[in-house]
Amino acid sequence: MLRLHHAPRSRSSRILWLLEELGADCQIVYTDISRMDGSGDEDEANPHPDKKVPALVHNGTLITESSAIVLYLTDLHPQAGIGPSPGDPKRGEYLTWLFYYSGVIEPVVTFETAGLGDNPALIRTFRGKSEMERRLLDALKHGPYLLGDKFSGADILVASLGAWARPMLPTGKLVDDYLARCNSRPALKASFAKDSPR
Repeated sequence: MLRLHHAPRSRSSRILWLLEELGADCQIVYTDISRMDGSGDEDEANPHPDKKVPALVHNGTLITESSAIVLYLTDLHPQAGIGPSPGDPKRGEYLTWLFYYSGVIEPVVTFETAGLGDNPALIRTFRGKSEMERRLLDALKHGPYLLGDKFSGADILVASLGAWARPMLPTGKLVDDYLARCNSRPALKASFAKDSPR
């Protein structure tokens, strides 16, 4: 049994999208979180050690962090074809994008938002916005998705960022078209109905 602890209009919304892509049966537990604008509060029933989302529980095992959850779920549902399985030639590239997202893209976006994007130590450690943009553009030139012809969980991570903070991704038609392709997927539209409790 899968159980997702989810806060509406948050990073866990992309996991709802992934679950729809996978056709996975999952219990959604709506939870409150502390938000950047000062609203919300920690929910003691949330199993995430930092009281954040997403938090996925599968048969008593807790998985947190978006990239880890994407990998866990795509490996759990290989028949959906949303993540290359071990042995697939695209597996290494897939893993690289999942961890590049969490290890580079999210920090760089956070630094840019906080006005720290020109800090030399942070750029040396994580890279800057221009390097991140070049990496994304180089991949999408061979697209239409990050892994080429195949839509994957990595696209869900990047496209969800584009939905929340479009200026943080490269400007131009290449990325606009990529986001439009991702955003037109029926599974994303189906996930909207589950984002907030009825």
